[in-house]
Amino acid sequence: MNGSSYRGAGAAGRLPFRLFNPLALVLVLVAAGGVAPRRLHAQEITYPDPETFPRPEARAVRTVESPRIDGDLADAVWAQAPVISDFIQSQPLPGAPATERTEVRMLYDDDALYIAVLNWDSDTRNLVVKSLERDFPNQSTRDADMFSLTLDTFLDRRNSFIYLINPYGAYRDGQTFDDSRTLDFGWNGVMDVRTRILEDHWTIEIEIPWSSLRFTPSEAEQSWGLNMGRRVRRRNEDSYWAPVDRRDPVHRMSKAGTLHGFQGLQPGRNLSVKPYLLGENVRGAQVPGEAAGSAADGGADLKWGINPELTLDLTWRTDFSQVEVDQERVNLTRFPLFFEERRDFFLENSGVFTFGDVTERNYRQGSSLRDFTLFQSRRIGLEGGLPVPIVAGARLTGGMGGFEVGFLNMQTEAEGTAPAQNFTVARLRRNILSGSDVGVLLAHRTPTDSGFEERENTSLGVDANLRFGDLIVGSYWARSDTPGAGAGPDGGREGWQDAWKVGVAFRNQRWNTSAQVRQVDEDFTPGVGFIRRTDIRQHFAALGILHRPASIPWLIEFEPYVEFDYTTDLQSRLVSREGVGGISADLRDGGVFGASVTDRFEALDVPFRVGSQVTLPVGNYTFQEGALTYSSNAGRPLSGSVNVGGGSYYTGDRRSVGVNSAWQANHQFALDLSVDYNRLDFPGVDSFTSSVYRARVKYGLSTRAFLSAFVQYNDAAEQVVTNVRFNFIHAPLSHLYLVFRERRDAGSREVLERVFTAKLTKYVGF
Repeated sequence: MNGSSYRGAGAAGRLPFRLFNPLALVLVLVAAGGVAPRRLHAQEITYPDPETFPRPEARAVRTVESPRIDGDLADAVWAQAPVISDFIQSQPLPGAPATERTEVRMLYDDDALYIAVLNWDSDTRNLVVKSLERDFPNQSTRDADMFSLTLDTFLDRRNSFIYLINPYGAYRDGQTFDDSRTLDFGWNGVMDVRTRILEDHWTIEIEIPWSSLRFTPSEAEQSWGLNMGRRVRRRNEDSYWAPVDRRDPVHRMSKAGTLHGFQGLQPGRNLSVKPYLLGENVRGAQVPGEAAGSAADGGADLKWGINPELTLDLTWRTDFSQVEVDQERVNLTRFPLFFEERRDFFLENSGVFTFGDVTERNYRQGSSLRDFTLFQSRRIGLEGGLPVPIVAGARLTGGMGGFEVGFLNMQTEAEGTAPAQNFTVARLRRNILSGSDVGVLLAHRTPTDSGFEERENTSLGVDANLRFGDLIVGSYWARSDTPGAGAGPDGGREGWQDAWKVGVAFRNQRWNTSAQVRQVDEDFTPGVGFIRRTDIRQHFAALGILHRPASIPWLIEFEPYVEFDYTTDLQSRLVSREGVGGISADLRDGGVFGASVTDRFEALDVPFRVGSQVTLPVGNYTFQEGALTYSSNAGRPLSGSVNVGGGSYYTGDRRSVGVNSAWQANHQFALDLSVDYNRLDFPGVDSFTSSVYRARVKYGLSTRAFLSAFVQYNDAAEQVVTNVRFNFIHAPLSHLYLVFRERRDAGSREVLERVFTAKLTKYVGF
C-alpha cells in the first residue's frame, strides 16, 4: 500500500490504552463472570423456567348483546366470558407469578371482537404514562405501564396483529412477522379503546371490527394464537399469559397460547379509501423559484382486502408533509449513514420486503440492515433527504398459494436534478420448518425522463433465514447491475456485481455467540437499496456469557463479551480490524450499564476529510477508545442516559459525550433535551467540535389532539432545524395536521427553507 503508516495511540496527553491489552482485559472479565454465579447459586430463590410452562389455552364466547365500550366493566354481558388470568413474570423474577393480577375476558359477535381487561394495581397513583399520542412516536413502550395483546389469526405461530394500550387509553397497533424478526408499526387498524383508572385497578375495553383483521372465514370453527402481556413499570416487571424468557417479546408467536371458540366469522368488504386535501406555503433562500409560494393539492389512498390473505394498496399523489423531520446526526466515519423510514405508507407491510443483513432480537451479530438492505424505501420519493413528488403507486402484499408475496410499483416526478423515475420491487418468500423461510427479491429502478445522468439499475437476491431452536442461520446472495456504469473513467465496472453472507448465531440463557462471513463486490450498487461499504470480505465472531445472579438484589443480568471484526478487500489486504471487549448489565431498578474497550485499525486508500480543518492522508492507522454508558429507569419522571468515550482517533484524539435527559411532568407534558458532543484534537490544528443539540417538547391535550416541537442545531452544518406539528384525530384514522418546518443558517440567521402546511385526511370504510 502507498502512503505512510500512523499509530494513533501513545502520544503525550492521550488515554493510556496502550498500557494494557484490551482483549486480555475482557478475557479476565469473562472468566470472572463465569465463576461469580457459582459462588452465589446456593443463595438463589428458584422459580420454574418460563419456557417449561405448558402452552396455555383460553376461549372466546359468542354473544348476542354487544358490550358498551366505555371502560366500565359493569356490563352484565361480560359475565358470559370466562376469566383469563395467571400471568407469569419474565422479569425481574422469571417464572414467578405476576405481583399484580390481570383478568381478561373475550366476547365476539357478527361485527367485532370485544376484550375487557381488569388490571389490579396496589398503587394506581404511581402509574407511569409517557404519552397520550397514537402509536407513541419517539417513545419506547418499555418506559411505561402497558397492556399488550397479540393475535395470530391464521394460527401459523409466526405472524400477529399487536396492540399496546396504556392506562389513559393511548395505543399503538401494528403487525409482526417471522416470529418477531420484523415489526411493522406503520399498520393502523380501526378499533375503539376506552380506559378508566380507579383506586386499586385500571380497566380497558376494546372493540376490534372484523374488517380490521385478516383471517380465514371459510373455516367453520377457528382457533387463533394469543399472548398478552402486562408491564408494571415502577417495579420494572414484565409478565405474560403465555410465559416467555426475558429475552423474548410478547410477539414471539411460536411460544404463544391458543384462543378457541370462534365460529361463523365474516370479515366484511375490507375496502376503504382515505383522501386528503393539502395547502402549503414555501419560501427561503434555498427554495427554487418555481417551488416558492402557495399551492394546494390533494390525493387519496385506497385499501382493498382482495381475500383474507391478500391486500391491495393504491396511492395517488402521495404526500408525507406531516412526517417529522429526520434527526440530525454526527458522522465521523468514512461511510454513509443509514436513516430509518418514517413514512407510514412505506412502513406498512414493510416486513414482507425485508432482505439483507437481518438481525435477530438480542443476538450479537456482525452487521445489520444499516450495513446492507437490498430494498430501502427511502430511495423512493427522497433525494438527499429532500422530498420528491410521488405521482402514484401500488402495493400488493399477503399470502398466495402457500407463499408470502409482495409487489410494489411507484412513479415519481422530476424534481431539480432528480429525473422522474419508476420503482418496482417484487418479493416471494416461503415459510419452511418452524420459524424459517427462504425467498427471492427483485428490485428495478429506471428513469422515465431523458436528459438526466441517472441510470437504470436492477438488483435481485435469494435469501434463507433458518431457526433451529436457539440456533439461527442467516444467508443471502444478491446481485446488482447498472448498464452503462462503466462508460466513464469513474463509472465502475460493467456487468453484474455480487454480495453474499453466511452467518450463524446461538443464544440461550447462558451463551450469546455468533460468527459470520460477508463479501461485497467493489461496484455492487443496489439502486433501490442501501450499502454502507463495498469491496470487502468481512469475518466476524462474538462471544458473550450471560448471568442472572438472583442473589444480587440490584442486578437482573450481566454479560461479559468479546467481539472481533476482521475485514479485508477482495485482494485479501487488511482494510479494517476491530476488537471490542466489554460488559453490559441490566439493573433491577430498570437501569442499564455498559463498559467497553475498542482497538481499531483502518487503512485509508483515499484521503479522509474530518471537519473543515483536517484531511488525513492515505495510510494505515491504529487507535483505541474506551467508553462507559448508563441509562436510568426511563419510567421515572426525570430520567436520562449518558455515554462517555475517549481515546485516540487516527492521528489525533477524540473525546465524546452523549447526554439525553427526559422530564415527564405528567401524562400530558414531556420535555427531552439531548446533545451528542465530539471534540477532536489533531497535531498543529486548533481543537474543533462536531456536535448536535436537540430539544423536543410534547403536549397531549387528549388522546385525539397533540402538539409537538422539535428543534435541532448541527454545529458542523451551522444550521438550526425546527419542526412544530399539531395533530387532531377528528374521526377514526382521520387527521388534521398543521405543520411548520424551517431550516435556518445559524451564523447569518438567514432562512434557508420555511414551510407552512395544513393537511386534512378522512378515512371512509365500506
